[in-house]
Amino acid sequence: MQSVGNKNKKKLAIVTTHPIQYNAPWFRLLNEGGRIEPKVFYTWGQLELGKKYDPGFGKAIHWDVPLLEGYQYSFVNNTAKDPGSHHRNGIVNPSLNKEVEQWQPDAVLVFGWNFESHFKCIRYFHKKIPILFRGDSTLLRSQSFIKSFARSVYLKWVFSFIDYALHVGTENKRYFLKYGLKENQLIFAPHAIDNDRFADTTNRYQSEANEWKKTMGLSDNVLTVLYAGKLEAIKNPFFIIDFAKRFTGQPVNFIVAGNGPLEKKLKQLAALYPKIHFIDFQNQQKMPVLYRLADFFLLCSVSETWGLGVNEAMACGRAVIVRNTCGCAIDLVQNGKNGFGFDTSEMDLLYNAINTVLNHPEQWQKMGAASEEIISFYSFENIVTAIEGFFISM
Repeated sequence: MQSVGNKNKKKLAIVTTHPIQYNAPWFRLLNEGGRIEPKVFYTWGQLELGKKYDPGFGKAIHWDVPLLEGYQYSFVNNTAKDPGSHHRNGIVNPSLNKEVEQWQPDAVLVFGWNFESHFKCIRYFHKKIPILFRGDSTLLRSQSFIKSFARSVYLKWVFSFIDYALHVGTENKRYFLKYGLKENQLIFAPHAIDNDRFADTTNRYQSEANEWKKTMGLSDNVLTVLYAGKLEAIKNPFFIIDFAKRFTGQPVNFIVAGNGPLEKKLKQLAALYPKIHFIDFQNQQKMPVLYRLADFFLLCSVSETWGLGVNEAMACGRAVIVRNTCGCAIDLVQNGKNGFGFDTSEMDLLYNAINTVLNHPEQWQKMGAASEEIISFYSFENIVTAIEGFFISM
């Protein structure tokens, strides 16, 4: 895609590793807004645009939504011996700073500092043009005193090179404040998904979900809880087995959608509980149907910086059950209104809460409607508005 060449536009260089479905749409929207000309510099290099092996799912993944349309981009050559975003030395781009500088941006937005090239980019442009930073880390994951102290010293130094941070929510804001950024350096740009894509204005998705449920032998009037994600340790999928045990003999179904290294063990344990059903990984176009198989969406991770699956489920009008170790819980879950937040040390409280609505489908629907209302604010449009507001104030 060629540059529009409008001199009235501000130019924003965006540095990130690779195209993902949660960013590409708002890159496009930012470009369409007409006030800012973005160009994305993808640092993974000449990443294959076909299937990409994802160790979390344990299989090659090819996203079925367009990720490179409607905005300028380039793939920067990556010379790392082991290319990838899974470690600091997997992103090495000797030409990055030169390529960005040649484009002559008015500001640069960097996603993540913990890659060699990204941090070099931040330091190179420090005090030359404004540096914006995007990351969703939180303070929710506990550390020893020594590790915590060392991390604090290091991160305060890292963030001293950043002018502004686009924070995604409450827990992320606390993180930035702890590590040296000031209130006036923080811009709220909410974590979001494509809410419109998950909406069901024609009832097509719900109709497909109803047919799918029939093939699975699931009744419409039985409360159903969905887990959708990677079956790996940090996601804590064994929680589902323990949770299902509590509802033995009661009308509650559980769906586990996804693949990963724990899949075999989970299925072995779940064999004792016939109300736990398994579905393979589903690609993006199928997700609006998948969420509608259930009444509640469950996120039970040991640690989750945010949890965009919660956004997706809420955009589908589902109630949510979210562990307090997930960054989104404090912002997206209003207890009793659109679902329940929980702490694993207080499982009786969660069990009792679910029991209060167990036989009241009208309550599930009311909670789902509340979810849709809450999540409408967490939108791509509001991310774009935040960035445009920054440039207006420059």
